[in-house]
Amino acid sequence: MAEAPAPRQGILSLAIKDKNALYQAYMPFVTNGGLFIPTDREYAMGQEVFMLLNLMEEPERLPIAGKVIWKTPVGSSGYRICGIGVQFSDQDGGLARNKIETYLAGALGSDRSTHTM
Repeated sequence: MAEAPAPRQGILSLAIKDKNALYQAYMPFVTNGGLFIPTDREYAMGQEVFMLLNLMEEPERLPIAGKVIWKTPVGSSGYRICGIGVQFSDQDGGLARNKIETYLAGALGSDRSTHTM
């Protein structure tokens, strides 16, 4: 029996205004990079999503296509924030990943915990 497609959730909008918040959300261990997005909406693993990212003081929002590869459900142990991890597609040629990693230069090797690891 085929599974019904997940309901369309529209465009995710995310604003990250400081380096610490960006470090907490970024997933460098994912191919093409990815971001953790706090949300209590239901998403399916593998679901395609589209987000508009306001990054630091950038005047333009970054359009990012991706798919859900991580879920932290409501009520997870360890007092983790509920949300989804979105792996960036390679449609933008790495633009979003490069911008984020430039902001995080020097911090990516840190052993501080993030929202996902």
